Amino acid sequence: MTIAYLRQFKVSGYAVFDFAAAFLGVAALSPLLSGLARRAGWQVPRINWLYLTLPGGVAAHVASGNITPMTRDFLSPGGHYGLKALILALSVLGLRNIRKSGGPGVKTAGL
Repeated sequence: MTIAYLRQFKVSGYAVFDFAAAFLGVAALSPLLSGLARRAGWQVPRINWLYLTLPGGVAAHVASGNITPMTRDFLSPGGHYGLKALILALSVLGLRNIRKSGGPGVKTAGL
């Protein structure tokens, strides 16, 4: 099996393999990411990283100049309102419940 074969399966024009790889990668890295955030003084629940996967991916692709079909659709001024609503909703869900902790290395009760 090649990547081209895996990427041929699409939903709404987007490769299912790309979504699966992104979400599985973030799910695997979320404990590390939450730990790094904790060291920086933030409490970020692991589920929030999953919510931020697509918005972060769009932002990273815009920042790097790598315009993928989803990035192109998100940036297009007309149409694709469902995608824009989804990215906005995931951004809101991803930024909810993020709290400033007592500071780097500070242990708080119940954590």
